[in-house]
Amino acid sequence: MPDVIVIGAGLAGCEAAWRLAEKGFSVDLFEMKPNRRSPAHKLDTFAELVCSNSLKADRISSAAGLLKAEMRIFGSLCLEAASNCSVAAGGALAVDRHAFSNYITDKIKSHNNINVRYETVEKVPLDLPTIIATGPLTDGKLAEDIKALCGKETLSFYDAAAPIVTAESIDMSIAFKASRYGKGHDDYINCPMNREEYERFHSALVEAESAELHSFDKKVNVYEGCMPIEILAKRGEDSIRFGPLKPVGLIDPRTDRRPWAVVQLRSENKDGTLYNLVGFQTNLKFAEQKRVFSLIPGLENAEFIRYGVMHRNSFINSPVLLNKDLSLKANDKIFFAGQMTGVEGYMESASCGIIASENMIRRLSGKEPLALPDITMLGALIKYITDDTVTDFQPMGANFGIIPSLPTRIKEKAERYTALSKRSLEWYSDYLK
Repeated sequence: MPDVIVIGAGLAGCEAAWRLAEKGFSVDLFEMKPNRRSPAHKLDTFAELVCSNSLKADRISSAAGLLKAEMRIFGSLCLEAASNCSVAAGGALAVDRHAFSNYITDKIKSHNNINVRYETVEKVPLDLPTIIATGPLTDGKLAEDIKALCGKETLSFYDAAAPIVTAESIDMSIAFKASRYGKGHDDYINCPMNREEYERFHSALVEAESAELHSFDKKVNVYEGCMPIEILAKRGEDSIRFGPLKPVGLIDPRTDRRPWAVVQLRSENKDGTLYNLVGFQTNLKFAEQKRVFSLIPGLENAEFIRYGVMHRNSFINSPVLLNKDLSLKANDKIFFAGQMTGVEGYMESASCGIIASENMIRRLSGKEPLALPDITMLGALIKYITDDTVTDFQPMGANFGIIPSLPTRIKEKAERYTALSKRSLEWYSDYLK
């Protein structure tokens, strides 16, 4: 009988199995490939990179770079593989995808404490310590069992998500805070448009180029309430002005008049550092989103920390369902890791596997859970996905918007981000002493 079961040999599952095995715990790692594949997967090997060979920036002045630096502190297997399989990509960390997957597969299969079982798991083991790391395309009987285990709070749907910008990059000399008809507590940031600005924006929106969907996303049936903004705009010149950009109940303080149209932004986190564009679910290419949405008054210099996407997304409502250590509130023998928890991105998924396994190790060793502060990128990500004050939970990748600001404001972005990274790594230095 193994000490721990890990379900799924993607990046999160491999990180979890590896860390547990390295600490002396026996692991049964279940992987359905090659007997069965999701529509996204082609290789028989583990930790397959599906969409890109880029693992984003490696420089310390970037959120992605800070995340990697923290993962290296924990001995990340994925970053070890990336270092051995890297290809030239400027400031980004890119890898040979086949070599990367083969490297991790070989390491996992050769570890004496890991028993790989090529089987499709249909039910979650309820009486054994288990880490579920089955990814955003989890389906079939296992998905139904997870739904039964988690109850109605489980999320599993096709979705078109809106972009998110940092609060500090919004030009508040143009935008203003208010709720419609003065109701609420100025809950929204409003970007007003006159008629000329609206028509220019609408024209650019309907002519913008959409991203190509994966074959497994082409069957997407989008609910009317999640209609991509560019599709809605093509229904007529005033379609979005009478929809998500309706100006009723709002007065532009610069003119004391109602604008022709208004783009509203809603806070994405309780600290008010991130805002999403309300009603702007989209499938436009990222470069097109930057070009078109920067035409919105007040967002000319907006910093997009997540662009809108349209894809199948299966994830649990982690803020409601998970404890801070990533164990399930309803059964704390079961931990979740990876994109199933609502982190977004390859390294984010892998890092989640590290934290879940570390807390599993601590649980089995009778120790307190790992408590990373939110000044670290790992700590901020875990805080985000387990924040039970969130009411509309959506996936999130590493970004500096989820980390508390510095005591003293630094205007230059690169310098500010470097200082945030330095603060995080200094915490680890003190912690590891």
